[in-house]
Amino acid sequence: MGILAEQAVKKLSAMQVKPILKWAGGKTQMLSDLLPKVPFSYGRYIEPFLGGGAMFFALQPENAIIADSNPELINMYQQVSDHVDDVIQYLEQYKNTKERFYAVRSQKWEALPAAEAAARTIFLNKTCFNGLYRVNKKGDFNVPYGKYANPRICDRDALYAASAVLKKAEILCGDYFLVLEHYAKEGDFIFLDPPYLPVSEYSDFKRYTKEQFYEEDHVELAKIIMRLHERGCHVILTNSNHPLVHELYAPFTIDIVHTKRYISCRGSSRQGEDVIVTIPPKQKTLIKLMPQPLPKQVSAYPPTRFMGSKSKLLTEIWSVASQFKFDTAVDLFAGSGIVGYMFKSQGKRVISNDYMAMSATFAKAMIENNSVVLPTEEAEKLLIEQRASNHFVAETFQGLYYKDEENNLIDVLRTNIAAIRNPYKRAIAMTALIRACTKKRPRGIFTYTGERYNDGRKDLQKTLAQQFLEAVEAVNKAVFDNGQQNLARHGDAMELRVEQADLVYIDPPYYSPLSDNEYVRRYHFVEGLARDWQGVEIQQHTLTKKFKSYPTPFSTRNGAADAFDRLFKKFANSILIVSYSSNSLPTQDEMVAIMSKYKKHVAVIPVDYKYSFGNQSKAKTHRNLVQEYLFVGY
Repeated sequence: MGILAEQAVKKLSAMQVKPILKWAGGKTQMLSDLLPKVPFSYGRYIEPFLGGGAMFFALQPENAIIADSNPELINMYQQVSDHVDDVIQYLEQYKNTKERFYAVRSQKWEALPAAEAAARTIFLNKTCFNGLYRVNKKGDFNVPYGKYANPRICDRDALYAASAVLKKAEILCGDYFLVLEHYAKEGDFIFLDPPYLPVSEYSDFKRYTKEQFYEEDHVELAKIIMRLHERGCHVILTNSNHPLVHELYAPFTIDIVHTKRYISCRGSSRQGEDVIVTIPPKQKTLIKLMPQPLPKQVSAYPPTRFMGSKSKLLTEIWSVASQFKFDTAVDLFAGSGIVGYMFKSQGKRVISNDYMAMSATFAKAMIENNSVVLPTEEAEKLLIEQRASNHFVAETFQGLYYKDEENNLIDVLRTNIAAIRNPYKRAIAMTALIRACTKKRPRGIFTYTGERYNDGRKDLQKTLAQQFLEAVEAVNKAVFDNGQQNLARHGDAMELRVEQADLVYIDPPYYSPLSDNEYVRRYHFVEGLARDWQGVEIQQHTLTKKFKSYPTPFSTRNGAADAFDRLFKKFANSILIVSYSSNSLPTQDEMVAIMSKYKKHVAVIPVDYKYSFGNQSKAKTHRNLVQEYLFVGY
């Protein structure tokens, strides 16, 4: 490559490299759908149906094998890679006339010097009708002249940039199955864009080589893809939205994408549907449940009624986590805080995070805090009015959840707690108030008013003051020093910045069409306490006086899938452990596919833990069939 070529490559290094040819079935318009599905890391990039190479040029892989069964096409790529200046010299000699087009078309490319043959291929592509590449049964190019006014026959900068990318690849001419069988190894990423299955009798207009790709070839391709899956390869396949595609790849994730068929003489026929099939590597793992006793300290964590608490799964979570070497554990969706506390009990440095202030308060009191307690005499003083209250709770929530005297006491407590200077004592006191309020509510939630679910349990018979003081005592007993600088954070998991995150535990709100995952809706009153109702909007028209929920990306199927993808990418260098329910979405296979983009190994460990659906009579899934899964990426 000459000096001019090197300058062009440097100039375009930050730009997207364009495909050299316009190609029927090219994937340029699908890149926005394809690129997010590409694994975060992989061994070698392999594309055996190269065609126009839109995906290859977009990714610009450092280690690639690209191939096609079309020898003319492969010659062009090889020459642009190795002799781009010669190809450009030939291209600059071509003129866009009908006479010159048909004269060049009549040439046998095999009889020409290799660089001239490459230039011929590019020239015909730029000047023929719609940029279509098609050959007859003899293998002769037979597309008519395109009648373009001023086609860009020689794009020097684009050719130099393409040449630089092609130099990093091994370029082969051969059948796809030989390429895959010989080269594909565990961890490689393989992109497959075979000739599409026709969706109508008129749609199979493409003939890339003198040989055709028939239905039985697609069946054979599916068998090979299954072997690649077993081998541990990442595979993405594109095809038409044909019933056979759905049949062949039913076990995997199939996304339907609306596309435009630019190479079509009728505008009405340019709309189409493609599918993208994502086949993650079949995971080979040595991760198994190996339960072992937990430290006695774990039992000191005060029990609480909290939706989704993992208190009964601690042994299983530690069984998995203990098989890895790590110093820092990030509890990304802390919830009740019990998992982070378990990691603290194991001597790990813990970074606890939650978007709910009440959860962050729990973590402040018992995870970040290593030594500070709230003496009983100080706790008792908090029950006595020391400064004027604004009576917010008494006025806003009168007659909803508690008796008038209880509302007044809550106002006294929240006012006194706000004046505590020591942040850990303040967190202990607020934790105790939240726990007391929760225990004084039937079912411990705030989605209804009154006491219609009062089951007569002992907690409901105790006074609020008793509950508060008992909670202070319980939290005090949970405080201990594990010799680490632990942290409690309150914020969006997507925005959490962590310098060191050896292991990340992820237990987000589960999305299911059969139930809601709005923690704020269930706990809005105690969340309001933790925030002192600052920065929230109370919906006065609602019976429960709830406040407007925080938006969560886990509230929809597509939103949850995207959120997991972003989280896994964010913590791609960490050991990942995800708790998820078998009746939640994304599905197990979809979760594996997403995690496999960023982790070489993914294990799915079912845990013998059954959920109760309470009064959800509409739930179609039998409660005994719902299990917890631990997804492990490493």
